[in-house]
Amino acid sequence: MVQVKVRENENLGRALRRFKKKFEKEGVLKAIKKNSYYIKPTEKRRLKRAKAIKRLKKLERKKEKIREKRLRKR
Repeated sequence: MVQVKVRENENLGRALRRFKKKFEKEGVLKAIKKNSYYIKPTEKRRLKRAKAIKRLKKLERKKEKIREKRLRKR
């Protein structure tokens, strides 16, 4: 559970911001969303594959950009 103690003479807005950062860092919301409904094992595998493909394509685009920059410098 995420807890934030309000320090002496601390603005409530600042304490709320610290709470939000901790909440995000702990991944509470992500865990809630992940477990909010059941996903079949086959669906999990399909999503995992799709995510990996997307990540690889992004990496390739990044590498291609770097190659283009190098060619332009020459």
